[in-house]
Amino acid sequence: MPEFNFKEKKFNNTVELSLDIIGGKWKMPILWRLKDDSKRYGELRRSLPKVTHKMLTQQLRELEESEIVTRKVYPEVPPKVEYSLTLLGKSVIPVIDMLREWGEEYRSIFIK
Repeated sequence: MPEFNFKEKKFNNTVELSLDIIGGKWKMPILWRLKDDSKRYGELRRSLPKVTHKMLTQQLRELEESEIVTRKVYPEVPPKVEYSLTLLGKSVIPVIDMLREWGEEYRSIFIK
């Protein structure tokens, strides 16, 4: 496949594009936690204790920009914000599940 540009970034193939959207240390764990229902920021933060506030915010913004996650703000005091998967975001869950299964098989080869 020839090199292509997408949203002002250059990619060599669609695997690079996919990894740009869902790759990294925190994006897949975030998506996995949103697979069943919406979560508030604090719930996500507690379920990912090693992620910093800055990193979680950055990753959520990137996922929102990629239209994988939606952010809904409720007009309350204090403000309530919930994150949930879009239809496009839900479509990536089987891919993450396959990666999880592959990782379990790979690990089982080395752990006896």
